[in-house]
Amino acid sequence: MKKILSYCALALSMVTIVSCTKGLEDLNVNKVNPTSLDAVLLLNNAIINTSYPTKTVVYEMCIVQQMVTPNGGVLAGGNFNQDSRDVTNAPTWAGYYQNVIKYTHDAITKTKDDPARANLYNMARIWQGYAFMILTDTYGAIPYFEGGAGVTDQILLPKYDQQQDIYTDLVKVFDEASAALSTSATVETSDLLYAGNIEKWKKLGYSLLLRAGMRLSKVDASTAQSIVKKAVDGGVITDNADNAYMRHDANYLNPIGNMLNSTEAANWYLANPFVDTLKMNNDPRLQSIAVRYKGATSGSGQTADLATTAPEDQIGMPMGYDNGTIVAKAASDGLASFYDYSQADRKRIAATSSPMFFVTAAQTNLLLAEARYRGWITTGTAAQFFEAGIRAHMNQLATYGASVAVDASAADTYIAAHPLVAGRELEQINTQYWIASFLNGPEAFANFRRSGYPALAPNPYGQPNNPDVPNGTFIRRIGYPTSELSVNTDNVNAAIAIMGPDKLSTRLWWDK
Repeated sequence: MKKILSYCALALSMVTIVSCTKGLEDLNVNKVNPTSLDAVLLLNNAIINTSYPTKTVVYEMCIVQQMVTPNGGVLAGGNFNQDSRDVTNAPTWAGYYQNVIKYTHDAITKTKDDPARANLYNMARIWQGYAFMILTDTYGAIPYFEGGAGVTDQILLPKYDQQQDIYTDLVKVFDEASAALSTSATVETSDLLYAGNIEKWKKLGYSLLLRAGMRLSKVDASTAQSIVKKAVDGGVITDNADNAYMRHDANYLNPIGNMLNSTEAANWYLANPFVDTLKMNNDPRLQSIAVRYKGATSGSGQTADLATTAPEDQIGMPMGYDNGTIVAKAASDGLASFYDYSQADRKRIAATSSPMFFVTAAQTNLLLAEARYRGWITTGTAAQFFEAGIRAHMNQLATYGASVAVDASAADTYIAAHPLVAGRELEQINTQYWIASFLNGPEAFANFRRSGYPALAPNPYGQPNNPDVPNGTFIRRIGYPTSELSVNTDNVNAAIAIMGPDKLSTRLWWDK
């Protein structure tokens, strides 16, 4: 009897245990922690993180002499003709591979075999192509065909591809993806860039195709011409309403604006060549871009009561000085200190909430002006595209706010006084491209190397004994990050063996 009672008690306890543990598996599942994301959210993440990192000020914008700092340390780079690969500022490499390419690759993988998401698939291809173009234009050979496949394909040490092969595929991607976008397919209204507007995405894709074609003008003019014609036939961005840009706010800060309004507020200045180009030509954009704290003797002394945006007051900081030699130079320029030089106005054009422009009507019209001048296209005239490009950029400035907008009559006066002149077409067009690409360091740097304009004097710092940037030359690329050199060593070395030394002076394939 006791055994029967014992068995009954054991059975009862087992039932109780089972009933108590029933549902615990469901209870332990975090229902608010997603295991996957909608592919459009992946694309949106990529778009947000495409905003150019602060390292593009340290190198690209400094190399093309739009901004400069006399200070070294974490800001050393283009201003000192110095290879400063990592330091504190994250390079474009890390920012793009980790936060752009990873997301576009995953979005492409998720949508590739889903006919219902064909538009999203091709949108992601276009945006990934844009990010890869920036990377290869910055570094040269990069992981392209295996780039971003760490999670999906377990490729942790990707092989590098040479720039010529990358550009061949980029042209294919921009062409195919743009043509495949369809207004009759699913519209991805959650798209952060254009809210799913297929016509705008098409224009973006073909504008990038145009940009890729023009990039080849030095290395393969015949191929460049055929690519440019295809892009123009497809339809490119020629109106500001179609501009591709990131809208920033309190949640998504402009990285460059954030830097210029915080730790480096008193450290970056407009470079003398940029200020002088605008000032000597009575360019109304100078008043929209620049501010000078007249008489400031320190960073804390750059107060609102000293601020002037008057064009006649602006003085750019010269290239080739450090924080020791700039003191005497500022004095010789009649300034109270180097804090007295002009800056990009961090309360207006370089605010934390300022938009960041990727591909614009101004840039595209100016590329069309050059293409027409070269005889690569037959529509319009070079002069018409040239004027349209200048006007588009002046109108684009209103996006930053009313205080940055250029008055229409001032724009008319400037354009009338600066027509396209025979014999100077390439210089004029590409100098305007330099101005229109202000705050877009990667594009300004790439087009400067491609075109050779504006005609800047090489930065003299460290000359004539700088082994990496020979006297009288410019930086032509940025060095690979230390992480790649130490971890992906074999693949980096294989790429360097073909491309050339991992030096600032090594020219890229399309820059030969």
